[in-house]
Amino acid sequence: MEQAIPSTDLYDVIARRRDVRAEFSGEAVDLGQLRRVLEAAHHAPSVGHSQPWDFVLVFDDGTREAFAEHVETERQTFAADLPPERRATFEKIKVEGIRESGLGVVVTYDESRGGQHVLGRHAIADTGLYSTCLAIQNLWLAATAEGLGVGWVSFYREEFLADLVGLPDGVRPVAWLCLGPVTELQEVPDLVRHGWRRGRTLDEAVHFDSWRA
Repeated sequence: MEQAIPSTDLYDVIARRRDVRAEFSGEAVDLGQLRRVLEAAHHAPSVGHSQPWDFVLVFDDGTREAFAEHVETERQTFAADLPPERRATFEKIKVEGIRESGLGVVVTYDESRGGQHVLGRHAIADTGLYSTCLAIQNLWLAATAEGLGVGWVSFYREEFLADLVGLPDGVRPVAWLCLGPVTELQEVPDLVRHGWRRGRTLDEAVHFDSWRA
């Protein structure tokens, strides 16, 4: 089966990165690629050099199946609260590739990492959480450069996932990332293609000196 072509140009990788759902090929992740992708994630900057993340690699079919069933329940809960027209649009959107990807990477955040006095976190408690998100972004871009796909699953309850993968008390699951080889990466993001949201231009997001300016 033909796979996506790897790319090493940073700007090209950023532009090609997609939230993958339906394009996983079902092939196993090469362990050398997996190591490089995780190394990239672990090289992310972190507040006070606390490195508050961990990565739980979920290969087990039973665990992935249990999570997929939980996600489907949450999907249905979300759909039930939508107005009919919005629900019809949502029904066309695949929200996960848990079974198809063959590997789940649960990225966690440990607020206690770095000790009581984390340099740079005294005024903004969430800087550790931001650091974990930077690790996820590094992982995602590295995976894209390797010709792999990543899908961030967000239809879950934290308590369920923490229990499913045996997280210690105080450690939060920030993301379940579906990771694996893909047949292609869509040129247009799924939510744009399916008419859920168009996205904004850069000019709409830039403000000078003040939000009101």
